[in-house]
Amino acid sequence: MIVELISVGTEILLGNIVNTNAAFLSEKCAALGLSVYYQVSVGDNYQRLYNTIKTAFDRSDIVIMTGGLGPTNDDITKRVAADVLGKNMYLDEEIKNDIYSYLKNGPYSFIPESNYSQAYVPEGAIVLKNSNGTAPGLIMEKDDKAIIMLPGPPKELKLMFEKQVEPYLRKKSDCVICSETVKIASVGESQAAEIIKDILDSQTNPTIAPYAKLAEVHLRITAKATDENKAKEMINPVVEELKKRFKEDIFSMDETEELEDAVVKLLMKNNLKLSTAESCTGGKIASRLINVSGVSSVYEKGFVTYSDMAKSDLLGVNPEIISEYGVVSKETAIEMATKTAMLTKTDAAISVTGIAGPDGGTQATPVGTVFVGCYLKGKVTVQEFHFSGNRENVRENAAKRALNILRLRILKEL
Repeated sequence: MIVELISVGTEILLGNIVNTNAAFLSEKCAALGLSVYYQVSVGDNYQRLYNTIKTAFDRSDIVIMTGGLGPTNDDITKRVAADVLGKNMYLDEEIKNDIYSYLKNGPYSFIPESNYSQAYVPEGAIVLKNSNGTAPGLIMEKDDKAIIMLPGPPKELKLMFEKQVEPYLRKKSDCVICSETVKIASVGESQAAEIIKDILDSQTNPTIAPYAKLAEVHLRITAKATDENKAKEMINPVVEELKKRFKEDIFSMDETEELEDAVVKLLMKNNLKLSTAESCTGGKIASRLINVSGVSSVYEKGFVTYSDMAKSDLLGVNPEIISEYGVVSKETAIEMATKTAMLTKTDAAISVTGIAGPDGGTQATPVGTVFVGCYLKGKVTVQEFHFSGNRENVRENAAKRALNILRLRILKEL
């Protein structure tokens, strides 16, 4: 079945809010086997909204609308939808009582009469209860099609969709769509696509979609089948083939797991203690690690040594090495990693030194040059990178690359 999403609200068009509802609904519809062909945003204008709804209803089987169900004059969604389908509005006393019950213990001395405008619904509509607010959702059906209206606030929309709309839509779909994501580091999007070019060229069902992320590539495998178990059975052989091709470059197959989660798991598994010394990344590596629950059992200390003096005074980096080779050099990165491990008595240490820009680069060492040192069990290695983009991009790339270097060394050497 074809689905169209309509997001109502001038504030969306002005960029005052980020439309997270559309992403949520698209993902949910895809999982139900429903095809979202169109997404539209429209302001709080009667004629434009009328035309948008009519066009959507003519070309789609299910129209899901968000926003415009509140108590103010510009909340016109249900009235316009009712006009499109030729339905009259009436006051639903049960909804009015629900609104009163929800607001009576609120912070205000009286309930504005405008709130009760939310109790007016189109004739024949299915009412969706709102546990987190006063605006009920609505489903209007005609000619085997439906318009579903949901409140705009995400906390209201998500609960209403999952508890009431999802079961309604599930009955209308004859298939499900399941996805699994393989997360890869060390390989760029074009490289990943080349490695699986033969699969991409011949795929039908399941399909693989590469997504480029900062210092990562995510491969989403999606299968359509009559039920979830069958879809997963179709996905499994594809995942196994990706494992063969990308090997240790795969750091996770968990949608919620980040690179730092994978690193912390490896540190725990191998009973390793880690410290960090950061210059241009300014604590980004430490920050990512500390986001992981339980990291205190493996992460010892972190240093932000931005100046030359800090590198010498706090870590014990030999000033002569900085003087001879430069602060942004492989020699300094090696010194930083080694001295950090010795100072903290840890099994592993990561060091980063570089030029994030936009100033400070030279012909010999341009902006974006970063050296990452990695000490592990007495052996230190260093890698040189040349990142493009703005200052933040360089710093984020450096932090993630550093974590991945440590991850790969643990996998290959221990």
